[in-house]
Amino acid sequence: MIVTFLMSAIAIGTVLLFGCVGETITEKAGHLNLGIPGIMCTGTVGGCLFVSLYIHSIETVESASWFILIAISLLGSFLFAMLTGAIYAVMTITFRCNQNITGLAITIFGNGLTQFLMHSYVDRSGFSTAGKIIAKCLPFAENSDGIFKVLFGHGIYVYLAIAIALITTFIFNRTRVGLNLRAIGESAATADAMGVNVTLYKYVAILIGSGIAGFGGVFYIMDYVKGSWETAFTIEAFGWLAIALVIFTLWKPNVSIIGSYIFGALYIAAFVFGNITSSEREILKMLPYVITIVVLIITSITNKKENQAPASLGLSYFREDR
Repeated sequence: MIVTFLMSAIAIGTVLLFGCVGETITEKAGHLNLGIPGIMCTGTVGGCLFVSLYIHSIETVESASWFILIAISLLGSFLFAMLTGAIYAVMTITFRCNQNITGLAITIFGNGLTQFLMHSYVDRSGFSTAGKIIAKCLPFAENSDGIFKVLFGHGIYVYLAIAIALITTFIFNRTRVGLNLRAIGESAATADAMGVNVTLYKYVAILIGSGIAGFGGVFYIMDYVKGSWETAFTIEAFGWLAIALVIFTLWKPNVSIIGSYIFGALYIAAFVFGNITSSEREILKMLPYVITIVVLIITSITNKKENQAPASLGLSYFREDR
């Protein structure tokens, strides 16, 4: 039971990790994107649509290539999520709309669009088999058990999420691109005066961050639940958890790896332990948000610069206002 619990916690944590890293990249550019839940939804339908098209282009689902299924699910997810993020980017960067209101509108739009497309244009026949192919674990871990299975018995998406988080951390801390992005998040006017193309950086950060967040949704449907759409409504909830996770991990993608698994464990505990009441289950599901509030209070009291949100987070930038 412990192995199953840990496996599920890592899987749910992976959904959150994609969303958290995507939102962290966006927030480092000074944009609070509350549209992440909707973007994760559209990323889901994009990946599912591409998988559906591929499945119906071959003779049998069983003959589908593992590599192609992974590649097209990632491509479809990234494109759809990025396009949704582009709407948010245009509204908040070019037209300088309120970021909070725009984000909430994107979430409502993304959720509704996903439900419409999935029920109208995505043929889900064969998804169960395709999901099992995508979820195949590493070859040397197929017959493993215990801690070895917990560490290596997952599909490639889990390790991709970890890699993206580590690469993002390296870019933030070790490259000029990361330095410029963080400078924009602290003060767009100062970065602009230093010759940084603020508008370009903001657009790229939001588009890439949205694309990465979209991976979380398609992973949940095609890997974790093996192509089932019945629990897809939870993807939006995972989006909100991912936003809370950004605060919990203090805007550090490497810390979000552990943080996402903690949140995943807390979330899955509400369903694994069958001998608890419905009230206790809701309390367990609420814990990640409570912990986030506690972390927010502690960081506010200690007031360490490295643990604070970007100074210009949520503020629109207009060059002529300098």
